[in-house]
Amino acid sequence: MIKFSLKCDQDHQFESWFKSAAAYDALAQAGHLTCALCGSTKVTKGMMAPRVTTGERRENRGEDGQKPDAAVPVLSKPQSALEEALKALRKEVETSSEYVGDDFVREARAIHIGDAPDRSIYGEARLDEAVALIEEGIPLTPLPFRAKRTTS
Repeated sequence: MIKFSLKCDQDHQFESWFKSAAAYDALAQAGHLTCALCGSTKVTKGMMAPRVTTGERRENRGEDGQKPDAAVPVLSKPQSALEEALKALRKEVETSSEYVGDDFVREARAIHIGDAPDRSIYGEARLDEAVALIEEGIPLTPLPFRAKRTTS
């Protein structure tokens, strides 16, 4: 496993673990890396410092492997008020709406004409599909983040 410091084109910085440097390269080349804050797919490696062990014995460390006085970085702590607002919006959308993925356009139309139960949904749509929905009078709002994808 290798940990890389990453940065998106909006200058958000974050870290992620990868199986290997080759695994990172494959994911980046396929466009599968996105910024967790803004959804940008333009993610690159940031500046990194190598991790060097000091040879200190494990007995001098706590249960978590850290020195007792070592500060543990908080990676999920938002860096600004805007990021805090985006985090709150994401949480609200994910808890109050149903994720329908690539079926968003079909499901939005079905809800609009009454063929599906009326409920809040979110998912994926191309720009031309979203424009078509709006032109049909189907209300929608683009979200300022990408949905978290699952492998199930």
